[in-house]
Amino acid sequence: MAVWDDPDVDLLYEINGVAESAPAWADRTMAAAGEYGVVIGLALLMVLAWWRIVRRKARREDAVAGFAGLLWTPLAAGIALLVNIPIRGLVERPRPFVEHKGLDVLVEGKGDYSFVSDHSTLAMALAVGVFMVHRRYGLVGILLAVLAGVSRVYMGVHYPTDVVGGLALGAAVALLLAPPATWVLTPLVRSLAGSPRTGALVWAGASRRRERTSAKALPEEAAEADAEPGAPNASGTGTGSDSGSDVQPPPRGRGSRNDRDLAA
Repeated sequence: MAVWDDPDVDLLYEINGVAESAPAWADRTMAAAGEYGVVIGLALLMVLAWWRIVRRKARREDAVAGFAGLLWTPLAAGIALLVNIPIRGLVERPRPFVEHKGLDVLVEGKGDYSFVSDHSTLAMALAVGVFMVHRRYGLVGILLAVLAGVSRVYMGVHYPTDVVGGLALGAAVALLLAPPATWVLTPLVRSLAGSPRTGALVWAGASRRRERTSAKALPEEAAEADAEPGAPNASGTGTGSDSGSDVQPPPRGRGSRNDRDLAA
């Protein structure tokens, strides 16, 4: 056990030692990033990825697949955190500040077990989920997840191996369970895309806008055609001025003077 702990503890003291010599504003920044900032940043990346999917995808099916992947991202993070509960209970590793003195602990109130890091698990599951949908934003998310892990060691609340285990757990859950999850979520997202009320949440690309414009133009063209002079009505007869119904028979009145002379 001591052989396994030695490099872990040495790296813990090296990273946490930076906090001892850093200014107070740097410690507050790292604490805020490690507790909430990274997760908020990953949530913003999800929103940006959603916007790119909805507005830029040329085909409906591509948008449906991307939206299903984004739905899976927070679900993967939640499942990874649930998986971590029995792992923590099985390992029962105390927090580093409980067994090692001289650490600069930046966050108080951490009384649960240390292995594996919940924050690292959550951050990496979200980052990998975004990566499967949008590579560029996903790479940024992975960097944020690593930053979250380093900040936990910097704050003195986790060992480095706690962070590595959390990053691995979050990535494994997001990747391994993605195929069955998207298989379940894709029909749901497809039904949302086909609905006139929720379709724009899934796909609002140029092709969809053209489809909606064409669908609106058809009734208007039909109404204009019905209103044209000479267009057939429901009974099949014309309504214009040149139709046969407008031809009137000559009036049957009294004969003219010449007719009376001939009769005489």
